[in-house]
Amino acid sequence: MQVRIRSICWEADHILGFRLEPLRQESLPAFTAGAHIEVDLKPGLKRNYSLLNSPAQGDVYEIGVQLDPESRGGSQHIHEYWRPGQVIEISEPRNLFPLKEDAGHTILIAGGIGITPMLSMLCRLQSLGRSWELHYAVRSRNRAAFLERLDGLPNVHLTIDDEPSTPRLDLKSLIADAPPDAHVYCCGPSGLLAAFREQGGHLGERMHFEYFASDAKAACDGGYQLRLQRSGKVIQVAAGETMLDALLGAGVDVGFACMEGICGSCRTPVLAGVPDHRDQFLTQEERDANDSVMVCCSGARTATLTLDI
Repeated sequence: MQVRIRSICWEADHILGFRLEPLRQESLPAFTAGAHIEVDLKPGLKRNYSLLNSPAQGDVYEIGVQLDPESRGGSQHIHEYWRPGQVIEISEPRNLFPLKEDAGHTILIAGGIGITPMLSMLCRLQSLGRSWELHYAVRSRNRAAFLERLDGLPNVHLTIDDEPSTPRLDLKSLIADAPPDAHVYCCGPSGLLAAFREQGGHLGERMHFEYFASDAKAACDGGYQLRLQRSGKVIQVAAGETMLDALLGAGVDVGFACMEGICGSCRTPVLAGVPDHRDQFLTQEERDANDSVMVCCSGARTATLTLDI
């Protein structure tokens, strides 16, 4: 669907905030806290961005976009070309990071630009009168986006790495001291997420996380075949290309967005063969089952991989 960029403002160094509005006076499709939209930037280039405003606001979507110095076109394109009044194409909201609204207590942990889904969550928790706390860690104050939205709110704990006077984020103690009815959410850089997953494994279904970027390298060794069950096509994956490259090159219509294995858009059922999982979306149990694969970054451990396409 199409929306118009209502306004743009600097929220921190290298981070722009965008307010998107409907083209006419109707409301935008409803969303829930933790949801994201997929943005079509140009042919072959899509990116997902979390909605950061309150779900109660039906006439606007707000997103924050951090310029990645190693951008492959997504954030760089947005920072260079998006302007107020411009019409852009987006998807309806989708939520892979939903909030458990009836939790006895909610702990939100954000690192850097990972604050964006947490803002929507705390808006929702505030409106419900639920118990919550936010821990927000950044490298420096000038890189801390949306601080004004947190001013005056209770239970907000800010860690600024280059300001020793601010409390340190003690992830181990924070998770260990979580009440038994608490759900814990984490979003941020891969290092923070790795530590969170290591420390919070015992939380089980009370642990929730979302990656914004991946440090893992895509599988580009090639040398295997893709058999497409529905179409009957057989596609050779050459060295230097991903499964997604090979599929798109063969004219196969497959959904994708992040290109890093973190969003789940390209998840494809596997009918035979063993994938070489390189994503950060699937759980370990889902990886062990080997019945789905993220084609944007993963490869194959067998000579042939049969996909339900």
